[in-house]
Amino acid sequence: MRKQHEQLLVAALAGLVIVGAAAFVVQPAMAAGYQVEQQAQVTGVAKWDRLNIRKWPASYSQKTGSLKPHTYVWVERCIEASQGSDWCLVERGNQMGWVNSAYLTLAGDLDI
Repeated sequence: MRKQHEQLLVAALAGLVIVGAAAFVVQPAMAAGYQVEQQAQVTGVAKWDRLNIRKWPASYSQKTGSLKPHTYVWVERCIEASQGSDWCLVERGNQMGWVNSAYLTLAGDLDI
């Protein structure tokens, strides 16, 4: 029985090492991106719908808020996705989080 406990402990420690190493590998990818630092408008969202603000740049991440269509936000930075759309870190009032960049139009690109 003691041998089984040792094997379980070794397996658990190996799992922790793998998870810890994975966290260091993922962190630089999350930090990579490009600065935007300008205003943008929520576009491409139906007038009855909302653009979700997420805690992290992923569609499965926790929703922390939402934005109405045509709302202006401040875009801090964006990260490039290898597949799909980029994600941008936005701020509006006391809300801050990540949105899918496909639903943002930078203020300089708007026809005013």
